[in-house]
Amino acid sequence: MGLDLKPLVEPIRIKFEELTNRVVAIDAYNAIYQFLAIIRGQQGEHLMDSSGKVTSHLSGLFYRSINFLSMGIKPIYVFDGKAPSLKYAEIERRRQVKRVARVKYEQALQEGRLEDARKYAQFTSVIQDYMIDDAKMLLDSLGIPHIDAPSEGEATAANLTINGTAYTSASQDFDSLLFGANRLVRNLTVSGRRKLPNKQIYINVEPEIITLDQTLQTLRISKEQFVDIGILIGTDFNPDGFTGIGPKKALKMIKEHGKLEEITDVKEKLNEIEYEKIRDVFLQPNVVNIENPEFRDPDNNEIIQFLCKERNFSVDRVSSALQKMKKVSNSRSQTLEQWFS
Repeated sequence: MGLDLKPLVEPIRIKFEELTNRVVAIDAYNAIYQFLAIIRGQQGEHLMDSSGKVTSHLSGLFYRSINFLSMGIKPIYVFDGKAPSLKYAEIERRRQVKRVARVKYEQALQEGRLEDARKYAQFTSVIQDYMIDDAKMLLDSLGIPHIDAPSEGEATAANLTINGTAYTSASQDFDSLLFGANRLVRNLTVSGRRKLPNKQIYINVEPEIITLDQTLQTLRISKEQFVDIGILIGTDFNPDGFTGIGPKKALKMIKEHGKLEEITDVKEKLNEIEYEKIRDVFLQPNVVNIENPEFRDPDNNEIIQFLCKERNFSVDRVSSALQKMKKVSNSRSQTLEQWFS
């Protein structure tokens, strides 16, 4: 579903270069879902290897990560662990959305409506266990660290910014802010030229950053009140939210009453949800720490063995991307040496 905080935040567009020499904690599942949704064939089908295994996510992960490394950005991918039981209703809702989208996709395909088919296909993606294993294997060969979170990946990614391991977290969802991320970068893994749905219009999607402290100061609220606003709107742990309450109304209510329990209009509905447990998910999340992540040089032989020989990627394209990254990295190192000398 995704928490709707857009009307309350003021993102600032940034260039990739502003993240050079910074560690970025990326919500791995969020990124992989984006790759599975966007990287598809003309009829909306996933890219696959000769054995029928999906490789769309590997394509996105490889080329995007190569770009990061070329620009001196240090990514850490954080994978989800066990979801809190409070999230089960949202998980089931997402499954139903995928089932409906699958039916619409197949119908559009049969009727030759390829643009509609591609649109519906984006909502059918399911992450299989082997996809996660493949993603981790690729990251290992690229020398990029990854973490298995005990629970929500976004919570651990946010915690990495709190303890100073990472400069920012990266996700398309705003939940990272409720988990306390000092900064959130959006559009990092999906930036580029994108076509608007059902229109012959293309836009450039650029990275944008949101700073938590600045947001709280602008809204004149505390972190705890920010979480209460999220609960009113609807989070992954109470997806229905409160009827008729959007972001701006939720902000007004919390500023007037201080906290959820003091809002008379929502007390009856509040008794129906475990709001204190939802608060704890955000304010006292189950996370894991990593203080000194190890970044290594890519192993080109391992990468080509895995992507090209096992997953049928083009040797020329993969080799070209690796050579380009090495050339750019060497050029950057020489520039830094000249500057310091």
